[in-house]
Amino acid sequence: MTRADLDKQPADVAAMFDGVAERYDLMNDILSAGQVRLWRRAVARIIGAGPGDRVLDLAAGTGTSALSFTAAGADCVACDFSLGMLRAGRARIAGRARIAGRPQRGGRLAMVAGDALRLPFRDGAFDAVTISFGLRNVASPGTALAEMHRVTRPGGRLVVCEFSTITIAPLDMLYRRYLTDVLPAIARRTARNPEAYTYLAESIADWPAQRELVGLIEAAGWSAVRWRDLSLGVVAVHVARRRDN
Repeated sequence: MTRADLDKQPADVAAMFDGVAERYDLMNDILSAGQVRLWRRAVARIIGAGPGDRVLDLAAGTGTSALSFTAAGADCVACDFSLGMLRAGRARIAGRARIAGRPQRGGRLAMVAGDALRLPFRDGAFDAVTISFGLRNVASPGTALAEMHRVTRPGGRLVVCEFSTITIAPLDMLYRRYLTDVLPAIARRTARNPEAYTYLAESIADWPAQRELVGLIEAAGWSAVRWRDLSLGVVAVHVARRRDN
């Protein structure tokens, strides 16, 4: 999503995501060559949620990531501003339960429509808050990070998984070429709304590198910020804590 697109009305942006909801997870697998599954597992390990924990998965899309938290026994709220994404996720989860012949075991999952800039949750409601591949798509990442801080309990943790910058210059150059040339070409052949994936490439190119994102997270009130590169820095996972009050 380009900077110009971030200035659209929220309903316009949500409509774009509504339009890709049915094939969203499939396209993520195709365009990442399956790496997105490894990135999701890494986030689940880093959060380390278990029974008794309450997790907010923000920009949750169809809820695919949220299921890894409930499978570990945590209660999870999957929150997204796209009703189409949430509807597709509910239908998919219900379909899996029908095939299995029983509800999925583990923690409870709730799917809630909400705006990252005005989260519909009370202060300190969650033990952990995570957002994967969604922070760059909000109009004000700093405001969203401050809202995440508000709804996290003192001592709770933040995990941000986002596309980032490869630290080896020649490889980063090849990756940028993939984003600008190859990814849109694949999307034109496989996606029902290929324009959305042109926005994806442009938003990644505009996003700050790892150390710059540390400063943004700290400015929102988080402490002990650090990051871990995945896939040579194609993706970075930033971790932080809310100070004990």
